[in-house]
Amino acid sequence: MLRLCRHLLTLLAVAGALAGFDPGAARAGVESPWSAPTGTAVRLLGGAREDGRLPGGIEIRLMPGWKTYWRYPGDAGIPPRFDWSGSQNVGNLEIFWPAPVRFDEGGSLSIGYKHDVVIPFAVTPKDPTKPVALRLALDFAVCEKICQPANAVVTLDLPAEGAAPTPPALLAAQARVPRPAALGAAGETAIETATLETIDGTPTIRVVARVDETERADLFVEGPTEDWALPLPRREPGADGRTQFLLPVDGVPTGADIAATALKFTLVDGSRAAEVNTRLSAH
Repeated sequence: MLRLCRHLLTLLAVAGALAGFDPGAARAGVESPWSAPTGTAVRLLGGAREDGRLPGGIEIRLMPGWKTYWRYPGDAGIPPRFDWSGSQNVGNLEIFWPAPVRFDEGGSLSIGYKHDVVIPFAVTPKDPTKPVALRLALDFAVCEKICQPANAVVTLDLPAEGAAPTPPALLAAQARVPRPAALGAAGETAIETATLETIDGTPTIRVVARVDETERADLFVEGPTEDWALPLPRREPGADGRTQFLLPVDGVPTGADIAATALKFTLVDGSRAAEVNTRLSAH
């Protein structure tokens, strides 16, 4: 326990140095003070106003070797829960998720982040002429060899014009958010087809994609609600330089028709990522 506490104190010191943290900047609405649950540290970042919205980010620092989860955690894990109910002058708040990775947790495949991450968001104020008071209670999980729940409470006041300049960590995180794309869109990172077919007697989703990193590209598939628990696909070579992903139809809620349901496909290809919402075509 003493060793862990020492590591956490080192993490917080390094985190502050890397982020250029200083108390004056926090009071100006650029970044909040840190909240430090075991194995992690959390704070809010603010950015310059864009198109009537105030951008921000939830920065999660992790101890070396630790990890945390994406919005859909895969076979095992706990997705983050955001409670903004104590905030003021917030008309709408939208979360944007950076592209995740998969990791093996002793035979269970999970989805999340193995290094520090900033989760961007954008606030639309109720009254654009007044400042925004952000109050976040975050419930999430962090894991080394054993996963444990974590709770953080962080606050940040943003002036009506936003906080300038936007922190580099927030800009980098925004660039890692998958771009919305249509099925069959042009580009090096794109999903060409998503079909429902039967392979060896098993209903299976086949996704054909164009990617640059054929040996490392990955795909994550989500249903429309948390009742869905689709498995992680396996990657296989495709024809004409394409990569294909196959996943058996499993984890579908009772009574749901997967053929008639729009699914969310997140294709990760190195530093590029695309997100496609589409129904499956019959093969």
